[in-house]
Amino acid sequence: MHRLRARRGERGAVAVEAAIVTPLLLMLVFGIIEFALLMRDDTALTSATRAGGRVASANADAGPGGVNEAGDCVSPCSPANAPMFAQLAANAVQQAGSAMPKDSITEFWVYKANDKGYPGSNGNTTMTCSSNCVKYKWVAAKDQFRYYSGTWLSGTVNGCAASPPDSVGIYIVANHKFLTGLFSSSTLIDDHAVFAFEPLPTLTCAPGAHT
Repeated sequence: MHRLRARRGERGAVAVEAAIVTPLLLMLVFGIIEFALLMRDDTALTSATRAGGRVASANADAGPGGVNEAGDCVSPCSPANAPMFAQLAANAVQQAGSAMPKDSITEFWVYKANDKGYPGSNGNTTMTCSSNCVKYKWVAAKDQFRYYSGTWLSGTVNGCAASPPDSVGIYIVANHKFLTGLFSSSTLIDDHAVFAFEPLPTLTCAPGAHT
């Protein structure tokens, strides 16, 4: 009888321990999964940002964008007060193979980078899209990034190797949604990349010497 009671007591203790430990283990497992998915999206965001930057920096002389007609987008998609290389950067991000949904991207800027890699005048270290900065938004109905706002005249870009050339920055913010919601429903992740424009031919490299 004594042994039977002892065994029942041991089973009871095991059940209590399992009731305490199991939720902690589940939280640990879900935490690992959530962190892995967050890192996946962060890596995808970094890759997309750099893909857009590489394309933009290689097309300083692509000229101005086109004009939207009847509210729709004809090739190219950006209006004339935005540079074609900005639209090419948006296209590159759109076409980048990534598990991160494109509609999770809430901010997408293409801007003239200062000496610190940020928009605005030299010395600025805050993300503020003002002059020489254009924004794009994901339009689900068109399955594309479309011009949203801002101005950067393509003819003002300095592409002279000796100057040195201007730099283009890409800034992307995405809303990562957590799978389980145990820790939070979502969080914002962001990244920016800066590339110097590839030098243009000497006769057409200066601002005003190309379109």
